[in-house]
Amino acid sequence: MMGLQSALLIHNPNAGGGGNARRKQLEEARRIFAQKGVEVALAETTAPGEATQLASNACQAGRQLVIACGGDGTVNEVVNGLAMQQNGYRVPLALLPAGTANVLAKELDLSWNIGRAAEQLVRGEVRELALGLATPLDRPEKRRYFLSVAGAGPDGQITYAINLELKARLGILAYWWQGACEVLGYKFPRFRVKTAEKSLDASLVVVGRTKHYGGPFKITTGADLYENQFELLALTTQSGLKYLSYLPTLWLGDLRKADGVHFWKSDRLICEPLDAGPVYTQVDGEPLARLPVEFRIIPRALKLLVPASAAAASGAAA
Repeated sequence: MMGLQSALLIHNPNAGGGGNARRKQLEEARRIFAQKGVEVALAETTAPGEATQLASNACQAGRQLVIACGGDGTVNEVVNGLAMQQNGYRVPLALLPAGTANVLAKELDLSWNIGRAAEQLVRGEVRELALGLATPLDRPEKRRYFLSVAGAGPDGQITYAINLELKARLGILAYWWQGACEVLGYKFPRFRVKTAEKSLDASLVVVGRTKHYGGPFKITTGADLYENQFELLALTTQSGLKYLSYLPTLWLGDLRKADGVHFWKSDRLICEPLDAGPVYTQVDGEPLARLPVEFRIIPRALKLLVPASAAAASGAAA
């Protein structure tokens, strides 16, 4: 926190249905930061994509810290606003949890109480880490950085098909509902996954920078935010019933032992369609594009303010 005196807090008031109660919590967080010498201005988003521009503007205005309060989608927008700056100086990101799932909050063991999370952060440290970059090869201008997890196949399909009004009402349960619908109707087409280490035809690939995936699940448990690698999961089955059979093993932490499940690490992969049918992708739980898509690691792409416990764990791992 040394040298950080001016921050912008970007808040998505629609994430997780926070309303006025969350605004009171944000005022408490601003007071906690002010006690450490960091004056925090507040900007609320009013439309999708606005958080990216707000973060970019904060960099150009000389802010020394950007704080995101929202779900995974809000965090992803802010990450892109910070990472796309070309001036060579990375403005650090901090997170106050809200929203539907918030994978990063779980990864950093941040409290879901905004005031307590602020207390954790003001005693934390800034760490430099890599980001993933997903580039649709047919439309490279749509490339997106991602911090936590990306994927292709059924999870991409779910992000495209989910009802946004239902998501606003039910939160994470809306993803479960949409997932159940996809199991009944999705054909699980295979596509080619190519890395320097191996190539295979899969119906799902999860591109993990974090151990947490969404909801209560951890999938890419060998992933590490502080490594310059992804951990990848690929499933080869085209059976919806087989997908359902993986849920108990996933819940019990035994997915690595199941048939048709592949885990490995790489810093780059390309996913290519095998026919004309669409296969969709997602980054940090938001829809991206249909295949072909390249995913690659961009080292030293983001500075992140992490709680002291997470900083100590990363130091021990290093």
